[in-house]
Amino acid sequence: MMRTFVMALSLGTLPLAGQAANPLSDELRQIYTIVRGNLIKMSERMPEASYSFKPTPEIQTFLQRVAHIADANMRTCSALQDHQRSVSAGLKTTKADVIAALKQSFETCDEVFNALTDATAVQMVRGEIGSPPTPAGQTRTRLSQLWNVVRHSNEMYGYMSVYLRLKGIVPPSTAPLD
Repeated sequence: MMRTFVMALSLGTLPLAGQAANPLSDELRQIYTIVRGNLIKMSERMPEASYSFKPTPEIQTFLQRVAHIADANMRTCSALQDHQRSVSAGLKTTKADVIAALKQSFETCDEVFNALTDATAVQMVRGEIGSPPTPAGQTRTRLSQLWNVVRHSNEMYGYMSVYLRLKGIVPPSTAPLD
């Protein structure tokens, strides 16, 4: 009886077959990969002549939106690597240059997301990294910072889908095989 109890107890502590060792970070990484792909495809699909397009005079051009994503992602992901870098995407004026900056920002974020584990996800980092910043001295988890990269990128994707639709272009998440 005791032997059966000990066997059952020890078997209960083993990971179940097929169970991921890092389910939280794996799921976040999966969502990030989808959003990253959509943003790159979107920026490539928009014709260069439409990079100056903005649906109303009060909002940013398509180029400015792409640049905003690139700068925000690089700022957050490089800070999480403890060396602040910039792609200066806001200074770019051509489709090719802003896409290159976007891809460079995603390369930096790829490194951070690929290094993430559930154990490192709960590490506390400076709160002023990312958006919204927290008051000086406050911290938040690495997971929170990276979730914010995904949230912000997906929010921008939603806005920018309208730009594409107004130009008669189907966004990548709707027509992924194009």
